[in-house]
Amino acid sequence: MKFVEILSCRRLLWIAAALFIASCTPVVQQPGPAKMDAVLTDHYLQTPDGEKLPVKIWEATDDPAAVLIAVHGFNDYSNTYAFPGSWWIGEGLTTIAYDQRGFGEAPNFGIWPGQELMIRDLATMVEKAQARYPGKPLYLLGESMGGAVLITAVTSEGFPRVDGIILSAPAVWGWQALNPFYQAVLWTAAHTFPEVKLTGQGLGIQASDNISMLRNLSADPLFIKETRIDSVYGLVNIMDAAYDAAKDITLPTLLLYGEKDQLIPKEPIEKIAAELPPGSDIVLYESGWHMLMRDLGGPIVWRDIAEWIKSRQIPSGNKIASLPLFKEE
Repeated sequence: MKFVEILSCRRLLWIAAALFIASCTPVVQQPGPAKMDAVLTDHYLQTPDGEKLPVKIWEATDDPAAVLIAVHGFNDYSNTYAFPGSWWIGEGLTTIAYDQRGFGEAPNFGIWPGQELMIRDLATMVEKAQARYPGKPLYLLGESMGGAVLITAVTSEGFPRVDGIILSAPAVWGWQALNPFYQAVLWTAAHTFPEVKLTGQGLGIQASDNISMLRNLSADPLFIKETRIDSVYGLVNIMDAAYDAAKDITLPTLLLYGEKDQLIPKEPIEKIAAELPPGSDIVLYESGWHMLMRDLGGPIVWRDIAEWIKSRQIPSGNKIASLPLFKEE
């Protein structure tokens, strides 16, 4: 075969490969056209494009001291907040949690919803909650990925004003935390076989010391245990966006983190802690894991959140007086 023919064959192979990769881009949910007014009921949030997102409400009283909109983490759903939500009733706090698209009982189970759509749905929820509880202080609470959603939402243009945010082990490590090799592997995998699923088994990562709770999650059909690669890719994207946007937070913020967290590294937490605005508080739980509110010590965290909302107090005594957050080992 002549050199020119070999070169032409190679060129064709590169073109074919490029076309193949382009045909296997990550799948991201797309919003439909706005065709109705949004509606919040006791059981669901109906979005302007007609989707119904399941909602759970733990109603304190007809006159709550404050309202919490709680956003769940990756592969999880609104049931995350069942125990703190029911406990906060006694503290005069109403909690509203919802299944984000692609999670729990929301539409398109397992398909990544995309940052723009997650922010849009949260904004809709805030607007509807403010209409349902006029004049009441309204706070946003996000665990892990939910924290990343909160950061990107409240720093985005036009997002409704709220009274403060609570970030529990926020997922703020993105592309900057991956070395070039892993970046290339994830990008290539998400653009070549996005539908392949990963389980995370064998990684040796423990999310909580509450073993019975973890066993219940493993048996819960609404908790995603096999994750599409393009969803992992989407998660890294929103974590990266949250890492960059944290410096633009202007709201009073409560940042919660456990020293035994094996999912979110200390370095990005340290970075965003240093960027929080005046009026913010940082709480470090020495025996806390990633799922702080569902750890065995969860009730301590529940009380800290409730008292911070009502009086800016941290009764556990775990508030950090000054940075750096972590001592050098």
